Amino acid sequence: MIVPDATNDTIAAVSTPPGRGGIGIVRLSGPEAASIATQLVRLHQPLEHVRARLADVLDDDAGTDAGRIDEAVVILFAAPNSYTAEDLVEIAAHGSPVVLELLLSRAVKLGARLARPGEFTERAFLAGKLDLTQAEAVRDLIEAQTLTQARQAASQMGGALSRRVGPVKQALVELVALLEAGIDFAEDDVVLTTQAEIASRIAALTPPLSALEASFARGHVIHDGLTLAIVGRPNVGKSSLFNCLVERERAIVTATPGTTRDTVSERISLEGIPLELVDTAGLREGLRDGLEEAEQLGIHRSREALADAALVMIVLDATQLLNDEERRLLAVVEGRSALVAVNKCDLIRDLPAAGRPLPDCGDLPVLATSALTGEGIPALRERILELATGGAAAEPGMLTSLRQKQAIAAALEALADATQANAASIPHEMILLDLYRALWALDSLTGQTTPDDILNIIFSTFCIGK
Repeated sequence: MIVPDATNDTIAAVSTPPGRGGIGIVRLSGPEAASIATQLVRLHQPLEHVRARLADVLDDDAGTDAGRIDEAVVILFAAPNSYTAEDLVEIAAHGSPVVLELLLSRAVKLGARLARPGEFTERAFLAGKLDLTQAEAVRDLIEAQTLTQARQAASQMGGALSRRVGPVKQALVELVALLEAGIDFAEDDVVLTTQAEIASRIAALTPPLSALEASFARGHVIHDGLTLAIVGRPNVGKSSLFNCLVERERAIVTATPGTTRDTVSERISLEGIPLELVDTAGLREGLRDGLEEAEQLGIHRSREALADAALVMIVLDATQLLNDEERRLLAVVEGRSALVAVNKCDLIRDLPAAGRPLPDCGDLPVLATSALTGEGIPALRERILELATGGAAAEPGMLTSLRQKQAIAAALEALADATQANAASIPHEMILLDLYRALWALDSLTGQTTPDDILNIIFSTFCIGK
């Protein structure tokens, strides 16, 4: 783990969003934070840990009471009882960009430097106030767009993921210590563990890590969201179903085929899962000579959206038989996360029950819907959600990033290698190499062995002032 430098300089940043607001906060952290803060404003009382102090922001050029340009509230969080484990000061003034810039530029003149993106949280991590999964959760909470995302981030900030990894890591450390001790006492013919016990201990580590790896199926969807492309031939009701899912008239709907000439997208939250719905232009059988250029471009973009989307909803017309274009479309999505919505079911009543495959639809789930009456829309939402999450249930401490998943996968791979080595009666020194590799992978998850360049990438994605 990186050890923080005892001579850290003092950093400063505006910690509230850019622009005008009712309040704006300038944050300082470092050994000179309190000293600089007392020179930035005129305090009514001396600073004291977690005590709010009224202060005046003065115009340097005036030098009198008449030169006061704002009032502020100043709070000192003394080391080590602060977010960064350093002296940390927050100056809350009115949210005028002019005032905040004055305070920030004055702080720099007094010896502070501008903070890099995420540097406050990076210092908290380096000081041991947070592990890396908790630090990543801070960013996720700030960027959350749904309540489910915020809840997931708050759970991670509370150490949910670390608590899931902790017992496995402890058991792994104990096994490593046992094998190391056995090597130390090898010359005394003392046998501390058997091949069967090693196999049993390694086997006990695998299920919790495998369950954790499987949690990525839902965790990354909550974190990143997915794109759902709504495709089909013209006038089957794609835009109408799009509007039903969005719950407002977002796309233009007319009885004229080819009304949608370009892709229309809208982001929604489906049970807390962020989904970007993409309504596409109707796909026709080939680009006939009579087709307008605008519609040809729209069809081209529809095919691009179909190729790029993580989920696909093919919309069919309940009153029409499948044509060749629709059969090709069904073949294209074979093996992908897709479903079929048979729209206009209010016009015909002999469709099979929702969820049963129709002829020529293969194994795709099929639901009867009516954008006009709303019939089947709740079931359609449920099926989209099931496809999006892969049926995985919500659970505490889910993996939410590819970095986290790769760390767990590396640990599982190392344990599998150790199992094979043990079964082949390979010396314990070689088995230990695999076990240490698993341990390093778990350490990289929480940050104990994460290289500096990885840390720089992670914290550079934070906003400035956090």
